[in-house]
Amino acid sequence: MSVEIRDERFKQVVGEGRELEQVATDFIFTEGAMWNGSTRELVFSDIPGDVTRKWSAEGGISVLRQPSSKTNGNYYDLEGRLISCEHATSRVVREEADGTFSVLATHYEGKELNSPNDVVVKSDGAIYFTDPTYGRMDVFGLLREQDLDFQGVYRIDPNSGDLSLLANDFQQPNGLTFSLDEQQLFVNDTDAGHIRVFEVAEDGSISGGDVWAVPKGAGDGGCDGMKIDSEGNLYCTGPGGLHVYASDATCLGVIQVPEVAANFTWGDDDLQTVYITASTSLYRTRVNIPGRKIS
Repeated sequence: MSVEIRDERFKQVVGEGRELEQVATDFIFTEGAMWNGSTRELVFSDIPGDVTRKWSAEGGISVLRQPSSKTNGNYYDLEGRLISCEHATSRVVREEADGTFSVLATHYEGKELNSPNDVVVKSDGAIYFTDPTYGRMDVFGLLREQDLDFQGVYRIDPNSGDLSLLANDFQQPNGLTFSLDEQQLFVNDTDAGHIRVFEVAEDGSISGGDVWAVPKGAGDGGCDGMKIDSEGNLYCTGPGGLHVYASDATCLGVIQVPEVAANFTWGDDDLQTVYITASTSLYRTRVNIPGRKIS
């Protein structure tokens, strides 16, 4: 594995000299990586291909949904149900245990959402998602006019199902993740090229939004997928691969990837394998600190 070490703590968090393995390739643009610990399978999206796939060590690559409404981000809720952001329909949906789908969000104040992009579930069951305009572009969605005049971050109430707008001052909000204690919500902005941090109130609303970090470096790629590991280190895609930050916002280094990295997740039984969705391929590498259990 090729890495750029910017701080000695990188060696404890990630390690050095590990192999970056190409697990599979010949996709169009991969995204939405999510590990299912119960089935020991990786779910991921191929947005332009209009297909959601899964991979396992035993079964290799197979199709989970096709068509997929050009699904992008995925996340498992507290009951292990897969929540997905559909670019082509501007919906957030949930696959129920019986295989049917529930529509969780489509409109805000009577106007169609832009194109829900990435999603995370809080420990109280509340669903938070970003809503840039990428799914209203050709190839990555359906080319169509924007109904809303902003790009926002939203919350779906776990009890009522009501949709509330949390922030609307983004250029293109994308990846999002909670701090370990869920008192902070990190949201990155692809076009602005930075990561912002918000304080989370007891009612689920957010405040603040200062710039927390700006991923910089050589290579292609930008702010997109973002998650926090089991010790509070934040990983975010950026120029050249995966940028790893300590909880004090120091960039420890970069896991370099030969294609543009769009998203990632931790998998395997010990959650110490990082699976990276990068353009036409799926990669993986081992790290020292495991990710957080999601499913």
